Amino acid sequence: MVTCLSPEDHRLVADAVAAAEAGTDGEVVAVVAARSDDYRDAGAHWAALAALAWLALLAGFPGIAARLHALFDPWGVPGPGTAALAALLGAAAAYALAALAMRSDGLRLRLTPAATKGRRVHARALQLLGALVTGRTRARTGVLIYLSLAEHRAEIAAEAGIHARVDPDRWGEAMAALLAGARAGHPAAGMAQAVALVGAVLAEHFPRSEDDVNELPDRLIEL
Repeated sequence: MVTCLSPEDHRLVADAVAAAEAGTDGEVVAVVAARSDDYRDAGAHWAALAALAWLALLAGFPGIAARLHALFDPWGVPGPGTAALAALLGAAAAYALAALAMRSDGLRLRLTPAATKGRRVHARALQLLGALVTGRTRARTGVLIYLSLAEHRAEIAAEAGIHARVDPDRWGEAMAALLAGARAGHPAAGMAQAVALVGAVLAEHFPRSEDDVNELPDRLIEL
């Protein structure tokens, strides 16, 4: 799964990063991801729930086992193992069918709880902050702007030097612009606007010094 942003989109965001960093010692890293996780564990959970639902159905309506037995052996009499066999085979079939359905990326994503998606996006943003930003700036003044398209969620995470001086609420306007652009089908435009707003906050707290150097590439990272 890829985001398929155009070269023009990449230039738009790269130019926005360069312009934002022109007035600050801070560094901005922009990342757009198709999704933050494959949520295969969520698919397994739904398959297990389907198996449990079958067992609950048998417990609530014991006659189901006898009726199933009659379908295959209409002249026979259900024995003590009939219910156990119906439970075992039915649960296995329910799990297998649900697991097959959960191979669909779209279905898995739709059935994953919103809180789970929020946690995965947040964790992925922190992981990328550590991999792409942390320790790569002289004064710990890097900011990651992360947009995860499939989950319709975004994160703005900062290095320690910024986090200690800037209230996270200051990123609210940039976050709103980022999500609005994605919602309108123009994620690059939303990212560019978010970069400009983050740059304004950085310029306020970390104005550009004479010896400032560009420590991180000015580009859009597409995952």
